[in-house]
Amino acid sequence: MEYSIPKGTFDILPNELNADDKWRESGLWQYLEEVIRATAHDYGFLEMRTPIFEKTELFVRGVGESSDIVTKEMYTFIDKGERSMTLRPEGTASAIRSFVEKKLYSRPGLHKYFYIGPMFRYERPQAGRYRQHHQFGAEAIGIGNALQDVELIDMLCQVYRRLGLQNLTVQINSVGDAASRLSYKQALTQFLEPFLTTLSQDSQLRFTKNILRILDSKDPNDQKILTEAPLLQDFLTPEAKSHFEQVLTLLDSLKINYAINPKLVRGLDYYNKTVFEITTEALGAQNSIGGGGRYDGLIEAIGGPNLPSVGFATGMERILQTMLKQGTSLPNRSHPLVFFIPMGPEALGLCFELVCALRHEQIAAEIDLSGKKVQHGLQLADICYATYAVVIGDEELKSKNVKLKNMATRESVTIGLKELVAELKRSHA
Repeated sequence: MEYSIPKGTFDILPNELNADDKWRESGLWQYLEEVIRATAHDYGFLEMRTPIFEKTELFVRGVGESSDIVTKEMYTFIDKGERSMTLRPEGTASAIRSFVEKKLYSRPGLHKYFYIGPMFRYERPQAGRYRQHHQFGAEAIGIGNALQDVELIDMLCQVYRRLGLQNLTVQINSVGDAASRLSYKQALTQFLEPFLTTLSQDSQLRFTKNILRILDSKDPNDQKILTEAPLLQDFLTPEAKSHFEQVLTLLDSLKINYAINPKLVRGLDYYNKTVFEITTEALGAQNSIGGGGRYDGLIEAIGGPNLPSVGFATGMERILQTMLKQGTSLPNRSHPLVFFIPMGPEALGLCFELVCALRHEQIAAEIDLSGKKVQHGLQLADICYATYAVVIGDEELKSKNVKLKNMATRESVTIGLKELVAELKRSHA
């Protein structure tokens, strides 16, 4: 039987891949994670790791019963205890569940967390959209001030800047507080009622379940109808309007490029007040690389205290694809400083001792254990991108001298065996 990878998933490999698949190289993922962790540290966010699967009702309640994720995309299964479990489709519900279950709110200090990991959604695979994808997300809990919204937006933008991404726009809107949305839903219902039978099937379902989600429809006919629809921003309460104006003022002060998008509502039901997406022209139709917003009622909805919260998530695949499309500067691949090529059993033992001695000094070193010819070892040294290669055979063992070959220039210098490790340590410093 021939096995193949499931549709909508991909391998992340250490090998050098072709241009279209280069974003799947593990070295780039490691670099991305390093930048994320360093930036999160600078902003005071601590890492949280939650299970890959949770009880299904968490996502139904947390993400929203009427959301596309819950109605169409979740990977749900019945376990051996006859319990319904779901592979996590997003990270916020799991993070908040952990926050409430472990009573982290009772501990002193700032409640700012981030996570990195795979998410699962059963959707039609296409460029930038996969059934298993990876997200970096962050949640800040306990502060309702607009400053907290902008700190999250600024941190996400800073991650993109440190990675070299350019020409990004923060699409931003306010979906208001409960009173704002109640007034707006009444106006939107009145406007859409005459068009109900001409709306797409999804929008007809959303009409009764969550009418705001119709604004998020990608159906061309729906969008044509919505061109004359009332705007949510005209129904904001004074408090919600003031909050949004403060967010915009702070974005201006940080010189963050944004555009108000009055139809932006995001795909999850728990948002209120600020919502945002960050878009790029580099990825075509799938132009959003990250987004989030405020979800002040979610913690209380899943059994915790009534604490304001705001967060975001960004697709890591889309970040890497954007980096490559925009030709950003990529990190040097990891490689050994030296590659040892032993010729014969005695040389093999000595080379193994030397390579271990270097590794114990935190110097990357590699060795050809195959026992094949020198040329084979040099080819391996090239493939590994080693800085130097050292061949040790009977002659080198007898003379106690070796030639340290620079793989880039192909020049060699003679060094005593006893001085080799010290010389390599100096080179590495």
